[in-house]
Amino acid sequence: MPAELVTIANFRDLPEAMLAKGKLESAGIECFLGDENMVRLDWFWSNLIGGVKLRVMETDAEEAIHLLEDEIPPELVDSDTGEVFEQPACPLCSSLNISFGPPDKGVQLAALAIAGIPLPGGRDRWKCGQCGAEWEVVADVTEMPPSPPNP
Repeated sequence: MPAELVTIANFRDLPEAMLAKGKLESAGIECFLGDENMVRLDWFWSNLIGGVKLRVMETDAEEAIHLLEDEIPPELVDSDTGEVFEQPACPLCSSLNISFGPPDKGVQLAALAIAGIPLPGGRDRWKCGQCGAEWEVVADVTEMPPSPPNP
């Protein structure tokens, strides 16, 4: 008798569902995406149909849920060079749920719309998804890399 499929997660967006599916498949767990084609055709339908459903065999459900709940490791070691990469973390709450990008453009857009004054955009910053803190990291550059030769 074939094993029963169970839904272990729902995703609003297809890319997020595909990443979770890839994570499970790389661990050797066979899985399927339900309603993937409906969302692929028109993503506005995603909320109506309950999103993309990630389904696994009933026997693999517990292990699959555990794999999806694993967090990002705080450091990784390159097996070829032995170089250690340390995952950046929030300086306030130590969360690994951080992103890097331009600051919020709300103030700049408001100044432009109301007074017609363009304000500089600012430098890219780190932002914590957990506590909302923002910070800049200025690298201490002691040596400039060699410039490429001119053709």
